Amino acid sequence: MNSIRAFSIQVLTELWVPHPFQRFLRKWVGMRHYIFFAGSIVLVVLFSLSPCLPAFGATCESLATLTLPHGKITVAAAEPGGSLTGLTPKPLTDLPPFCRVAATLTPSIDSNIRIEVWMPASGWNGKYEGTGNGGYAGSISYGALAAAIRRGYAGSNTDMGTSPTTGQNDDVLIGHPEKWRDWGSRSTHEMTMAAKQIVRAYYGAQPRLSYFVGCSTGGQQALLEAQRYPDDYDGILAGAPANNRTRLHMGFIWDLAAAEEKPGSYIPSAKLPLLSDAVLKACVAQKAVASDKFLSNPSECRWDPQVLLCKSADAPDCLTAEQVTTARKLYGGPGNPITHEAIYPGLTRGSEFDWNSMTPQGAPPRYNSLFKWTFGADWNWKTFDFNHDVTAVDAKLASALNATDPDLHTFKAHGRKLIVYHGWADVVVPSLESINYYRNVETAQLKDAASHHHGKSEETQAFYRLFMIPGMAHCAGGPGLNEIDAMDSIELWVEKGIAPGKLIARRINKSVTAMTRPACPYPQTVHYDGHGDTNNAASFTCVLPGKRSTN
Repeated sequence: MNSIRAFSIQVLTELWVPHPFQRFLRKWVGMRHYIFFAGSIVLVVLFSLSPCLPAFGATCESLATLTLPHGKITVAAAEPGGSLTGLTPKPLTDLPPFCRVAATLTPSIDSNIRIEVWMPASGWNGKYEGTGNGGYAGSISYGALAAAIRRGYAGSNTDMGTSPTTGQNDDVLIGHPEKWRDWGSRSTHEMTMAAKQIVRAYYGAQPRLSYFVGCSTGGQQALLEAQRYPDDYDGILAGAPANNRTRLHMGFIWDLAAAEEKPGSYIPSAKLPLLSDAVLKACVAQKAVASDKFLSNPSECRWDPQVLLCKSADAPDCLTAEQVTTARKLYGGPGNPITHEAIYPGLTRGSEFDWNSMTPQGAPPRYNSLFKWTFGADWNWKTFDFNHDVTAVDAKLASALNATDPDLHTFKAHGRKLIVYHGWADVVVPSLESINYYRNVETAQLKDAASHHHGKSEETQAFYRLFMIPGMAHCAGGPGLNEIDAMDSIELWVEKGIAPGKLIARRINKSVTAMTRPACPYPQTVHYDGHGDTNNAASFTCVLPGKRSTN
């Protein structure tokens, strides 16, 4: 048996150890010791490559006894795959067999962060995917976990420590600053650390690559990870990020206050098509194709709603003076009434179709709870002072919630990649804020640009690209392109070094693809040269403003 073992080690040595080193060992240590030393070298090599090799880990059920630094396992169950009921209103379908692990994390005395980690029982691609949430969270996003394991990933999600929040109401967190921190910046990192430990225990190996994917609050989570925990993920895909969280909520108040300023200020739903049609007619130059029902570059559209002012009495085909004022305020965004300093971007031209979701009559603004965290449970949104209260809110919440730090040097230096996409017609998170953040990152790259003799745009685009999606609403939907999947693009960039020159977005009508168009890396815009099918992305190119050269 010993001779067989020695022969096996010798064979491996012949494959792994360079020949000159083999001869040196035989000459100076003798054949017996040569086998010992060479075998040790082989074992070291195999150990160093272990994350890339098939591994044998724990059974799913045995993970119930796994010890986590900040919590405990509450569920460890092998699921047979197929259809899974009981977790979501509708069954989750087309699932592979997987190991489902749930845990509760308590990084602080007032924390109670629930997470779930789903891991394919076979066919694991060796990668881990952290997934984001929406709104105030409060529950696990099981759809995101299902999508991850269908792609062969081990995936995780968290309720962000805000349970039992419901919908847009999170009054339960009044007076709980540790939970504000969990929702803002801590829960996602804690989830990530615990999930990687669980994955390692189950498969017997660390994930070889890690990705984060999220939209809205998930986009906020994504940017916080890039800024504060740059080594958590190799690639990050952030959609419509609610990253300037405190100012975003001030925008919610601004919109509703504009619609309720006077009895006639509210713009009824029946008049929104009037606004949309006027914008599309006036801003043809901001369309890729003249017949489009959406704008491809609305930031260049300067249409003024004053042109729709009623000549006399109110009528269906015009706006009253009060309604014109409301429209201008929605486009302009919140500002300081004394200094006139901008507080947050307004809504873009082309987003009018969904304005009434931001100005609900007889209801408080979206996500009203955040201001009660600052001012107390009895606070009334109508008392918000855009001159004094902005500073008060930021002082109390910005450090815990906002993902606005433009310093991504560590993220970049460690070879990480970031893709952000945002719908131009988003009324929930105004799309111009993503452009603001991108420009701030560009400015922060000036130091690198000076040291490497490159421009700030080249320095930024080497690791971070922003894609504005024509006609898309919040994360999906809208009058234009309403669906995008950029997972392949972030994988190619991280794993092959192929930077995305465009993303392909789609318009889906009743489960049928009616149109594809490229979304271009900012500041490029989509261009149609007059030839080819306007419903086919192949007929379009990406160009810099004022140029016709393609990338």
